[in-house]
Amino acid sequence: MEKVPMTTYGYAKMEKELHHRTRTLRPQIIEDIEEARAHGDLSENAEYHAAKERQAINEGLIKDLESKLSRADVIDPAKMAGSKVMMSATVKVVDEDDKENTYILVGPEEADLEKGLISISSPLGRAMIGKEEGDEFTFNAPGGSRSYEVLEVSYKAIDV
Repeated sequence: MEKVPMTTYGYAKMEKELHHRTRTLRPQIIEDIEEARAHGDLSENAEYHAAKERQAINEGLIKDLESKLSRADVIDPAKMAGSKVMMSATVKVVDEDDKENTYILVGPEEADLEKGLISISSPLGRAMIGKEEGDEFTFNAPGGSRSYEVLEVSYKAIDV
């Protein structure tokens, strides 16, 4: 089985979603199915079929979450240290237009660019791996080649 890299933040977020789907959504969908079933003929009961479809989707997502959590390779950024960019690093960079950005390298399942969480398997994430403060690197973005300089590398608990 292939391990799924993620930070402690991503693991906790995924556990919370699994809990919500199993403890809140599942019982609600079962209740909706029972209520729709009480309306009579199931062959023409749109509410029943919609609830059964929601149930199938929810159960599929539950299985997916359980699989990812069971294969998780959890990395705690608070326990990491060093000057090289690795998984869970908080990296401050400046681009060729002198625009500064701060990114946190996370597993593919927890990436969220709006929050500055980029996947280690993304083109930018892969280009950063192994770099240190002062290193320059280039990567091919959808809009063309982009150059960056690493200003700062740190490891700290993720709180977004």
